[in-house]
Amino acid sequence: MAAETNMAANASDHLAQYSSVREFFHNRSVFVTGGTGFMGKVLVEKLLRSCPGIKNIYLLMRPKRGQNISLRLDELINAPLFDKLRKERHSDLSKIVPILGDITEPELGISVQDQILLEKTVSVVFHSAATVKFDEALKLSVTINMLGTKRLIELCHKMANLEALIHVSTAYCNCDRDEVNEEIYPPPYEPEQIIQCVQWMDESLIQVITPKLIGNRPNTYTFTKALAEDMLLKEAHDLPVAIVRPSIVLSSMKEPISGWVDNWNGPTGIIAAAGKGFFRTMLCHEDKVADLVPVDVVINLMICAAWRTADPRSSPTDKRSRSITVYNCCTGQQKPITWKNFVNHSFSAMRKHPLGDLMWYPDGSCRSNWVINNISAFAFHVLPAHIIDIVSRIAGKKPIMVRMQSKLDKAAKCLEYFSTRQWRFLDNNVQALNLSLSVADRKEFPFDVSRIDWPQYIESYVLGIRHFIFKEHPSSLPEARKQLNKMLLLHRGSQLLLVILAWRLLMSRSAFARKLWYHFLDFVLRIARVIPHI
Repeated sequence: MAAETNMAANASDHLAQYSSVREFFHNRSVFVTGGTGFMGKVLVEKLLRSCPGIKNIYLLMRPKRGQNISLRLDELINAPLFDKLRKERHSDLSKIVPILGDITEPELGISVQDQILLEKTVSVVFHSAATVKFDEALKLSVTINMLGTKRLIELCHKMANLEALIHVSTAYCNCDRDEVNEEIYPPPYEPEQIIQCVQWMDESLIQVITPKLIGNRPNTYTFTKALAEDMLLKEAHDLPVAIVRPSIVLSSMKEPISGWVDNWNGPTGIIAAAGKGFFRTMLCHEDKVADLVPVDVVINLMICAAWRTADPRSSPTDKRSRSITVYNCCTGQQKPITWKNFVNHSFSAMRKHPLGDLMWYPDGSCRSNWVINNISAFAFHVLPAHIIDIVSRIAGKKPIMVRMQSKLDKAAKCLEYFSTRQWRFLDNNVQALNLSLSVADRKEFPFDVSRIDWPQYIESYVLGIRHFIFKEHPSSLPEARKQLNKMLLLHRGSQLLLVILAWRLLMSRSAFARKLWYHFLDFVLRIARVIPHI
């Protein structure tokens, strides 16, 4: 009885002390790197929409494509992602403050005046800036993913009011392990050694030794992200830090727009090409789990991780003993989906909501045998691309299909490593964080992946590709469906023609095949005579 009374008292005390995620961000300023990237945009929008009391969001930005940071900011806030905020709370967009800088420059390229501003005012930092190109040169990957992180940590040490630093990593930074726990594993090399190595070595020499350095990892991205985590552990000291490791990030599930996506990364480019009908085969083990996660799930977890990291009850009293909490933001444990089901649901959605200007009927297969896949790729990708380009040249048009297929082939090869293997990403910290939230916070910042409805989500993903990548309005769907039906007739007709040609070729070479064919025709004719008398 006494134990029950104590438990009730503790629960009551916890509720009395509980401060919501929204309340935590009230009157606090946030600094975001990578804020103009896919995940960064969703983070900024979510913070403004769900935490209306937030003071300022400082975005590290650099001029790009002849645009200064003011023009880039205008472009950012006028994107469809911010439609809801522009309509309902337009004035809140003024809380986004651009900070001129560059993650590749010393001191992040930030002026002394802006550094002082950040050091005095920022309470929470979200570090999502990174090069996500799998085939990025090692020197640039080290400069952005490692040196950029080191320079940010140096700035964070000067922030007088810092309560949380959330570093965005990747679940695949430890892809050399079959099971990945929520901990920082020892890297293959000391991060400082790799940084010094690429700083003095000639670019051509770095390219030669890159395969040896990355070892069992498939690319420079996963290699440098693993080293960045270890460097964070060594350099952070008493900083309040947490790491969020998402797996393969796809379009938004619900917020602020269902299906929102603005890039071709990961499976998106492949799905888009398959939807157009000119990508039809890929090396993939259908029975392996595809660890995919919606971008808004990752962002909600990041925001809640900042809240938890800043909570004094979750931090040791001795600052020297601070540890870094890691969150594996993945779906494989709570809501797994195989590559086969992902592909099947994608094709189903693409036929229900077809893209316009189809090259052919959307269809294709995952192949587990690389020889068969290569033969299929030549027959369905390379050969048709060359034929289409020859026709384009004759018609006086610019040939683009061979170049496009080369890019798709490159993207497919980057994805092969992840579609032919499977990992077990443990997510106990993520589940514990979710349980620590109030009912209201779980509703406002949902990241429980067990609630994902894969068929529904994949349908919204395909619709998002149609609307946000190809800019096709829903009103164009009836016309697209008519074209799809025509392509289906052509597709089935071509398949029938191939079967007939193959059979004719076989008949010309085999007396047995001819005899079998004649028996079949005789059987069909007999049935045709009998039917009218039944």
